[in-house]
Amino acid sequence: MGGDGYTARLAPKWRRLLVIGSVAVSLPMLSFEPAALGAAAARIVAVGLMAVQAAALFWLDARPRGAAAIVLAAGAGFQVLFPAFGPGVAFVVLCTYAWMRPAAESLWMLGLAAVAVSGPALVQQRWLPAGLWLVACLLAWSWGAQARARGARRVAERRQAALQERARIARELHDVLSHTVSVMVVQAAAADDVFEVNPAKAREALRRTEEAGRQALAELRWFLRTVRDEDGAEGSPQPSLDDLERLAESVRGAGLAVEVVREGSGPVPAAVQLGAYRIVQEALTNALRHAQGSKAVVRVRIDGEALVVQVQDDGNAGASPSANRGSGQGLAGMRERASLLGGAFSAGPHPDGGFRVEARLPVGEASGGAA
Repeated sequence: MGGDGYTARLAPKWRRLLVIGSVAVSLPMLSFEPAALGAAAARIVAVGLMAVQAAALFWLDARPRGAAAIVLAAGAGFQVLFPAFGPGVAFVVLCTYAWMRPAAESLWMLGLAAVAVSGPALVQQRWLPAGLWLVACLLAWSWGAQARARGARRVAERRQAALQERARIARELHDVLSHTVSVMVVQAAAADDVFEVNPAKAREALRRTEEAGRQALAELRWFLRTVRDEDGAEGSPQPSLDDLERLAESVRGAGLAVEVVREGSGPVPAAVQLGAYRIVQEALTNALRHAQGSKAVVRVRIDGEALVVQVQDDGNAGASPSANRGSGQGLAGMRERASLLGGAFSAGPHPDGGFRVEARLPVGEASGGAA
């Protein structure tokens, strides 16, 4: 793996193709008139260089630095023996090396290639071929480096997508469990408080605890099906605005009076409905945990091209600052969810007292983000 996190490997079939191609490209060289040694000796040396070059190409994937250097040296030898032939497959190897290794590492190979392919021509005072080979080196290296950059970018995009998916899973699990577990804890504590003096009320609290647990299990089953890419149409559907009253009822049972007010009408995408439901769920969970109040009002309004959600409680905002209410996945999670939907989010103490959370979520084209 290179310094940019991208690993490029040559498949065996491509190594074989390079070996066969190098031999096929180099064989015509034997028909050229040699400039050094006798004709027979030059051809014997050339055949040996071809064999060494082919072997180096076969090991290019396992030993890229050494193999590329050997191929470049063989190309320089070809030019010394047969100037009219050129550097052979040196440009292909340079491009491949720039694709396999990070740019910072392949730059030194570019310098070596420039010397290997242009040096013999300069010594022979063939200025035009020397310049052409140098330009060809630069092009070959740049093509390989660009291919590597594209591959590294794809790897980074996949890694980012995986991180976003992890964050989505963590957020959904938090939203599914946090509210229900909070309600169950409050109900269990209430049942324990009145168990001796009022068994009927204790049983009612336990029934609410059981109902909340069943609801959490149903949502978890649906969520796990979606994570496994199974058919999400079966079983419990994902929560929507129509489930807000059921959500409010579960909070009422835990001791916080909740009023749901809905204004306006119009189509709302399923992703936006789920996002709004989760924001209300988290806001009520925070109110139940931290507000120390007795009442909360949930307002859901379809306002033109946006769905506006407000949750305001009458708790002591000073005793429950936003830092406390937003611990863990709280306010940060709500803000992130609104942002993913292309909306705006705000939260803080209300001038009339209590604490208010507000999200404005677009219901048009801008609402295409994941909830």
